Amino acid sequence: MTNNDIIRRLRYFFNFSDEKMVEIFTLAEFTVDKNKIKNWLRKDEDPELVEINDKELATFLNGLIIEKRGKREGPMPIAEDPLTNNMILRKLKIALDFKTDDILDLFAAIDKKLSKHELSAFFRNPEHKSYRPCMDQYLRNFLHALQTKYKPV
Repeated sequence: MTNNDIIRRLRYFFNFSDEKMVEIFTLAEFTVDKNKIKNWLRKDEDPELVEINDKELATFLNGLIIEKRGKREGPMPIAEDPLTNNMILRKLKIALDFKTDDILDLFAAIDKKLSKHELSAFFRNPEHKSYRPCMDQYLRNFLHALQTKYKPV
């Protein structure tokens, strides 16, 4: 999955306006204008598409956490670069205040099987022997499940 695809999906199912997107970036102490956001959100085949990099997407996700959960004490979290699917999944879990069972229920709602052990392996430290990288298919299924929850057809 591309970073642009991820931010497009998040904007769609949370129904964020351009102004709201700017506000979320601002919460993470990052300045962006509506024009840049529009260029990130363009379709893949559009020649004016601008790719959003890992640091920018991580900043957006940090802003989403602040938007949904409130600002925490201490310094602003540093936007990761490079950003992995595991980090994206973790940030969305934090932003939406999901517990393990909530995520498993989301996967079950779209008829995708995922065990508690598989899911916990995605959230482990990469140095841990049971760590497992979150492949695109899992992140895509998770985003699809979120879409069915937040923007049902």
